[in-house]
Amino acid sequence: MRRIKALVVMAFLCSLCLIFLYSSLNLHLAHRHRALLEVSANPRSEISFETLSAKPVPTYPRLTLTKDSTKSVPIQVTVTPTPDLHQAAVFAALKKAIPQNTAYWNRVFYSGIRRLDKGGNSTRPEGLDWSHCRHDTEQLRTNIHDFTSYPELHQDFLLGMECRNPPILIDQPEKCTSEDGETFLLFAIKSTPRNFEQRQAVRETWGREALYGGGVRVRIVFLLGSSSLDEPDLSQLLVLEAHHHGDLLQWDFHDSFFNLTLKEQVFYRWVLSRCPKVSFVFKGDDDVFANTEAILGYLQSLEPNKNSTLYLGQIISTASPLRDSKSKYYIPPTFYDGPYPAYAGGGGYLFSGSLIRPLYSVSKFLPFYPIDDVYSGMCFNALGILPEAHDGFQTFDIREQDRENPCVHKELLLVHRRSPRQIIRLWRSIHNPVLIC
Repeated sequence: MRRIKALVVMAFLCSLCLIFLYSSLNLHLAHRHRALLEVSANPRSEISFETLSAKPVPTYPRLTLTKDSTKSVPIQVTVTPTPDLHQAAVFAALKKAIPQNTAYWNRVFYSGIRRLDKGGNSTRPEGLDWSHCRHDTEQLRTNIHDFTSYPELHQDFLLGMECRNPPILIDQPEKCTSEDGETFLLFAIKSTPRNFEQRQAVRETWGREALYGGGVRVRIVFLLGSSSLDEPDLSQLLVLEAHHHGDLLQWDFHDSFFNLTLKEQVFYRWVLSRCPKVSFVFKGDDDVFANTEAILGYLQSLEPNKNSTLYLGQIISTASPLRDSKSKYYIPPTFYDGPYPAYAGGGGYLFSGSLIRPLYSVSKFLPFYPIDDVYSGMCFNALGILPEAHDGFQTFDIREQDRENPCVHKELLLVHRRSPRQIIRLWRSIHNPVLIC
């Protein structure tokens, strides 16, 4: 009987605890919801994370939040003006690589070149209203005779081809501000809202922010767009993640494969505003395994004359558009016709931070292209920067029998692709003090 009474008392006490926890959680969520509604009512207000959390994390950069679950608000990012490209000679190498023909992209490109030759405006309007930047369908039908036969993704890309100024939803304005020197290497990792597990694996391994050997500072940002309307709304989870880790950048555009080019350009603009003195940038995917120490060792060994012109990775030098409409990389013949300039595989590559400004300037002129690593290669090519091959970049993976071998990975700079579990296991293996290679 005593045992039964004791069990009843314990059950009663547990119930009281659960009621207390449930009430506290509801109170916290109600407070968060009220704070977010205040932003919706006052679009120009900024919320500090002290408003959204009872437990501030002062060691992380301040996050500027401008989004609730229903409404996005542009953040005005001040960017030092970049010089216009007044000389078409800048594009001399790219003109040799891209033929003049009747394909739409080729025509748009050479139309811009002719404007440059005549001394006209060389760049697209940056301040074009994001809500009114899309092409008119009739205009595209007039210029592309088979436009209506294009896959829906390609049609949507063309309709938004001039949209270049999306509002920023999550910013990290103090990312590169510190008392221990400028950022030496910035990891800029392409991710999507739902890929939390991949981001966390990177944070815990090769993407860890720290002061490495030789006193060089490494930082990381994850580049995100927004979920589509038919996907779960993860905005509040992203707010919490950004608050805790201080490494998310998010813009208000649909995060899709064809919008990676837009993601690249807005990243250039962000760096110019927030991290203008970065020495080197690693741009890659969130499912790669990178060897941070090996990358830093390579960068620190560079001759001074290479520091400002680096564009390094696994080079694709003889590629052309794929014409299989079932392929992820399909390009219709009437959209682009010709070979691709040599480019570094988009899984991951390194380049000099000093190239960000000229790359951004070129990207304001060059028409967007649906495949981001091809577009990057075009931008570098326009500047006369040729990609340099390095055997340590394996963006198409390595031999199957070597994929679990830590000694093989210890000699690489990057391999694509690896699952979050594989990334963590490989990282621990190559840093095991008893490993003999």
